[in-house]
Amino acid sequence: MSSGNRSEAVDVQKSYEVRTYGCQMNVHDSERLSGLLEGAGYVRAPEGSDGDADVVVFNTCAVRENADNKLYGNLGRLAPMKTKRPGMQIAVGGCLAQKDRDTIVERAPWVDVVFGTHNIGKLPVLLERARIQEEAQIEIAESLEAFPSTLPTRRESAYAAWVSISVGCNNTCTFCIVPALRGKEKDRRTGDILAEIEALVAEGVSEITLLGQNVNAYGSDIGDREAFSKLLRACGRIEGLERVRFTSPHPRDFTDDVIAAMAETPNVMPQLHMPMQSGSDRVLKAMRRSYRQERFLGIIEKVRAAMPDAAISTDIIVGFPGETEEDFDQTMHAVREARFANAFTFQYSKRPGTPAADMDGQIPKEVVQERYMRLSALQEQISWDENKKQVGRTLDVMVAEGEGRKDGATHRLSGRAPDNRLVHFTKPGQDVRPGDVVTVEVTYAAPHHLLAEGTPLAVRTTRAGDAWEKRTTAAAAAKPAGVMLGLPTIGAPSPLPAAAAPACGIG
Repeated sequence: MSSGNRSEAVDVQKSYEVRTYGCQMNVHDSERLSGLLEGAGYVRAPEGSDGDADVVVFNTCAVRENADNKLYGNLGRLAPMKTKRPGMQIAVGGCLAQKDRDTIVERAPWVDVVFGTHNIGKLPVLLERARIQEEAQIEIAESLEAFPSTLPTRRESAYAAWVSISVGCNNTCTFCIVPALRGKEKDRRTGDILAEIEALVAEGVSEITLLGQNVNAYGSDIGDREAFSKLLRACGRIEGLERVRFTSPHPRDFTDDVIAAMAETPNVMPQLHMPMQSGSDRVLKAMRRSYRQERFLGIIEKVRAAMPDAAISTDIIVGFPGETEEDFDQTMHAVREARFANAFTFQYSKRPGTPAADMDGQIPKEVVQERYMRLSALQEQISWDENKKQVGRTLDVMVAEGEGRKDGATHRLSGRAPDNRLVHFTKPGQDVRPGDVVTVEVTYAAPHHLLAEGTPLAVRTTRAGDAWEKRTTAAAAAKPAGVMLGLPTIGAPSPLPAAAAPACGIG
């Protein structure tokens, strides 16, 4: 019977849609969910289908106070569509599913499948079982069943990819629920990581981003404190790999050997996104962050000494329970000292299931908002001042797909500099593809992007551009659902620092 269902899925081109909320880990998981569904015979629904698919999957986030309201609102909008479409299925996975379990089907009985963060590979089986048994399937694993990178994927980009090196987290930050939902850190074998990167490069990928909940703690499973720096150096020996990035590190594990590996490995980019969270030692202690302001700023100083052109970004929480005006002043001081290229600033909100949610000293919303506005204004000015220092510099920009919303109207292209700054530049006189590299001179700086308004100085076609062109041509001819590779891969990394802010406390 199951064989017949899979055949039927192929014959009638059943469609799927995956809606992703939250952090890079969820983006990573959604690439796998898409690959699993396509392996089971489904095809991706057209963009903008808005629930008009045979299977709709919600990959949820649990770290915002209103995460459940957002989910149930979206589920409610799908209920009448499901009534009108016999056979339509709805699945809910991710962190909120891991946390709430049976509650989801109780509140939304039209949901067919609930699965957690540890068993995403079961989705096709659970959908089929729900179809056969005509009842909701709830399956939440308490520990990781298979490392996500062993699963098939639908990779979104021909030239850039995430590569997961670990899952889970051993920290106990009081504002973060991720360790409870993702489990303790589990590291992937170095050989498997490098094999995946080599396979990606063979397919034309030229930029990879190493991904982990606490990426620079890699090696804790085997007791090797220098495992992450060794991995960075090993990436430098992979021929054809032009750019290596990683996110997000924790200051506790940011050791001198990592800084040296970054500075001495040519394809490791001069970019660092390292969450500070607060500049107040007292608040950092309440957050159970294992460093203090002096330690954090000391790391920034060492990074800049080794890589003067490095762009450093961060995450900051405003209004953590008990934060005084003096505490907030310490955060403002740290921001002035660090001079971040960009900062994702968050107003603290209760995250159900975290110790901070029950702490005394919850800050009134109007106070949090006022502090947030002051911090945002300061960081905006610093970002602009730091970007102005780029004017007159010559940069090699990797052309990106979908980065410039106004590119069509302005006759420009967009891409990322080595330090990950977003650059909009004049179209060259020759065809340029995503993945190709264009050398430009910066003529203007805004707080969140750079402009290169003159004629580009050089264009370098790349294997990554060839891969993009090959895939685009194939898509136009056959409209395939995705690129399925022989070895598991992951999708295009969300750009930092201009991407949506990290949402699950990574780092």
